Amino acid sequence: MIKRPANFLESALIQFDQALRTCVPGSTLSQRPSPASSVEQPELSETERQQAAGLMRINHTGEVCAQALYAGQASTAKLDQVRESMEEAAAEERDHLAWCETRLSELQSRPSLLNPLWYAISFGLGAAAGLAGDKWSLGFVAETEKQVCEHLETHLKKLPEGDHRSKAVVTQMIQDERHHGEAAEQAGGAPLPLPIRQAMLGMSKIMKRTTYRV
Repeated sequence: MIKRPANFLESALIQFDQALRTCVPGSTLSQRPSPASSVEQPELSETERQQAAGLMRINHTGEVCAQALYAGQASTAKLDQVRESMEEAAAEERDHLAWCETRLSELQSRPSLLNPLWYAISFGLGAAAGLAGDKWSLGFVAETEKQVCEHLETHLKKLPEGDHRSKAVVTQMIQDERHHGEAAEQAGGAPLPLPIRQAMLGMSKIMKRTTYRV
């Protein structure tokens, strides 16, 4: 069982450390090898490289948001098993974070400069979902993963045809995200009201527009 922080100060220090590890480039290590590690990559044109970098930057920021959402939800979850499932899912998502960061480096690019802002916003949303109750927190995870899968599938089509390494990463991410969403539903996640789903989609669109180049 994952040990619960003894007090507010310990919890705050743990959350601050996790935020730093998530937002500071090079601080996250993957437990699984990158799906791109054994994939041969033909040379991309400059236009293709920039396009791939922009899309992978968005995907990386999405994983920053995922870390923050799970951390926020775990901090306010009422049931131990729900909190632990959030922490376990976040550990798997850290692989995605590291894979995207590695691919950005290969594309001679960098993560978004806005990641600390998106982390803070997402942590707050996750904490609020946890306070609303575990069934709503799990429903929030399920809806988030559904929307993430949809946008990753769109990116899979938008990536340059020859960018096999990025496609390998995104394909594995889709499989993992779908599993997380299904697990949240099976654990008792409640479907979210339409206005909340639309608000989540709107926030996602703003994130994608701002992080493609910044």
